[in-house]
Amino acid sequence: MKNTDQMVLAAAASAVDEGQGGWLCTIAATFGASPRPLGAMAFLAADGALTGSLSGGCIEDDLLEKLASGQLAATHCELLEYGVSPEENERFGLPCGGRMKIFIEPLTASHLADIRRLLLALDERRAMRRQVDLQSGDWSLQGLEHCQALSLSETTLQQDFGPRFQLLLVGANELARCIAELALAMDYRVLVCDPRDDRRQRWSLPAVTVLPGMPDDVVAEHAADAHSIVITLTHDPRIDDMALMQALCENCYYVGALGSLRTSEKRRQRLLQLDLSAEQIDRLHAPVGLPIGSKSAMEIAVAVMAELTQLRSGKRAA
Repeated sequence: MKNTDQMVLAAAASAVDEGQGGWLCTIAATFGASPRPLGAMAFLAADGALTGSLSGGCIEDDLLEKLASGQLAATHCELLEYGVSPEENERFGLPCGGRMKIFIEPLTASHLADIRRLLLALDERRAMRRQVDLQSGDWSLQGLEHCQALSLSETTLQQDFGPRFQLLLVGANELARCIAELALAMDYRVLVCDPRDDRRQRWSLPAVTVLPGMPDDVVAEHAADAHSIVITLTHDPRIDDMALMQALCENCYYVGALGSLRTSEKRRQRLLQLDLSAEQIDRLHAPVGLPIGSKSAMEIAVAVMAELTQLRSGKRAA
């Protein structure tokens, strides 16, 4: 399953490749509240086909009107600002006081190679930076380790693209199903690993990739990069500890384990005996999830996804 950026870029590549072309529209600045985040994109093809989203629909409708009336520039980039007055806020569905700048860039055959390079990087789970010269509309691409927020200067738009966050759940059980449902709705790619045949056969979410094999091998092959999250859920040390031992040695974004405080302390002692360093073990989030008093499977799933959201946003509770 592709994420929104991949779908927008794929639509752009297809339209350009067919000789139709179109406009890549990016939220380049926000002031106050906005319906979509900085960097969100949409592609408007010359025939009016729209892929992606910039608002609740009103900004997209305005762009379609501009397309029909020939107001979209075909040879140069432009910045359109929305929400500059209370009347525009109401018209375009922006929250009270919100403003947005939309960067509009016409795409032609000269952009096709770069669009395909960017799509390939995302397919291979590599991060890449796109810089656009505001004067010429030319792109330059470079690989990078960590993504930063979109930035806009007087001469350049800089936008980083990274792979979707990937969540590997060790244990095909009810809690894994609840976490997977929430994670899929939040645009994570979800994998489930369980060496037990009967547990895998009972798994019921078709949107999730279910992997056989020992969990340490699965982590090493499928979830060892900086955009991968590994969470163990089986309560069986023979399964969980193998996955944790491997994940804590890799460059995973987050490694977590289900269990009480007492169980988690015992787990840390076992991991020390498996020749993991104290520094590696300190990376373990256990008990997994925010301490919200959760008891049921779905409540625990909410706590887990809330912690991941908090970490990704860089915010902590006061």
